[in-house]
Amino acid sequence: MTNENESGKQPSLLCQAWGLLRRPTARWSLGAILVVGFTTGIMFWGGFNWAMEMTNTEAFCISCHEMEANVYREYRGTIHDQNRSGVRATCPDCHVPKPWFYKIKRKMQASNEVLHKLLGSIDTREKFEGKRLELAKHVWTAMKETDSRECRNCHTFSAFDLSRQQKRAQVRHDEAMEEGKTCIDCHKGVAHKLPQGAFNAERELNETWNAVHRK
Repeated sequence: MTNENESGKQPSLLCQAWGLLRRPTARWSLGAILVVGFTTGIMFWGGFNWAMEMTNTEAFCISCHEMEANVYREYRGTIHDQNRSGVRATCPDCHVPKPWFYKIKRKMQASNEVLHKLLGSIDTREKFEGKRLELAKHVWTAMKETDSRECRNCHTFSAFDLSRQQKRAQVRHDEAMEEGKTCIDCHKGVAHKLPQGAFNAERELNETWNAVHRK
């Protein structure tokens, strides 16, 4: 028995491969499983990453009424939204890590936010204002723990040209570099309104942080 077809020509490699898949031996059954598994894995991974990126857009963030009606409206018109260069920092730029491991960790934490969306924990302006300080403290603490990682995607001390900054900014940034401060230490309320009681909360946060990290 030969591998030639009726016309006497040698079958193509594609035809041979298809024939093996249709009449698999024990050896080729394993190969077929690996091919199917590999292909399925690529499709799953591609779909997973596509879904991840779909949730990393400003449009997705403000599709939630709680965000659109509160913090997003405060963000509009700020330096991160409109500026002379036209470079914007949107919700995911500031609140979703770029490194894959930390991004997945943040997405898992977001499941708690989905729960509170269903519970209606901040579905009115009054409820949101009642929770604003608590929510802000969570964000400040997270940014402090990561050394303002998301801020540093755009702003780094090493790239600062202090001579081109205003005198006050020069002094503060020079002090920050010497004292090992991070962006969120001074730049709370840049894109969103500071909650009532923010000054006392900031002092308590710094005291707790310093006490923990002096040990």
